[in-house]
Amino acid sequence: MKEGHHHRKEKKFGMVIDLDKCTGCGACMVACMAENNVPFKQNETDKLDSITWMRVYKFDNGKKFPDTEVCFLPRPCMHCEGQSGHSGHSPCVSVCPATATDYDTDSGIVSQIYTRCFGCRYCMAACPYHARHFNWWDPVWPEGMEKALSPNVSPRMRGVVEKCSFCFHRYQLAMDEIYAKGHRDFDEKVPEYQTACTQACPTDAIVFGDLNNPNHEVNQIVKPDHNHRLTGKSGNPKVFRLLERLETNPKVYYLSSREWVRRAGDNYQGEETPENYKVKEVHH
Repeated sequence: MKEGHHHRKEKKFGMVIDLDKCTGCGACMVACMAENNVPFKQNETDKLDSITWMRVYKFDNGKKFPDTEVCFLPRPCMHCEGQSGHSGHSPCVSVCPATATDYDTDSGIVSQIYTRCFGCRYCMAACPYHARHFNWWDPVWPEGMEKALSPNVSPRMRGVVEKCSFCFHRYQLAMDEIYAKGHRDFDEKVPEYQTACTQACPTDAIVFGDLNNPNHEVNQIVKPDHNHRLTGKSGNPKVFRLLERLETNPKVYYLSSREWVRRAGDNYQGEETPENYKVKEVHH
């Protein structure tokens, strides 16, 4: 279809997380759970089957005091686009036999359709970021808490996989409001659609918007090259993505002025970096 036939421009929503600003407070984790009705157990001591769409990791440069430096890294779903020339073929989408997960070409978001999922967990095995979680139990909410659940997000049943959706229901609500006002698309300068973690971050470490829109801050930080729509690579030397060498083309970018942090993001094994970064999860 020719470009003139499209009623709106192609979008690619993503985020930039400034690791130099992140304090590891966990506000993004709490906001994500509250916004998306993420279930929890009465006993959360066993973290192997806990569900956390947004997970914060802590790692250091491997040096002894006083040269020790610590970094906190929030990790949502990367919403991978897939290798160049194969747009929409992210690792999880490519292996799902039930098409329970799909790539939305209008927004660039990797969706999860719970009613289609039958729990084979192929997507969990394919995801290199461990961003997907399997429901081992039916959610049981404390008495009265069901009244505080979000009506825009369906609670998931036992036996299905779930993950971060970039708060896709907020995208749908924003589009409904735009159409109700008689408009056809988002404002070119103000991104009306924001994720819960972005709004909850007390240090403004998370910036969310349309990576294809030069008026949005995420685009200005990433500074895409002329092939950005194909490769997704950044022209900002301080910006990187996790496991870049896998060419999954994620839409979550990280920003740091520290070289050892950027090298650790791609699991660099060179001689110039510590042999073993100490990484652990931060739970709140």
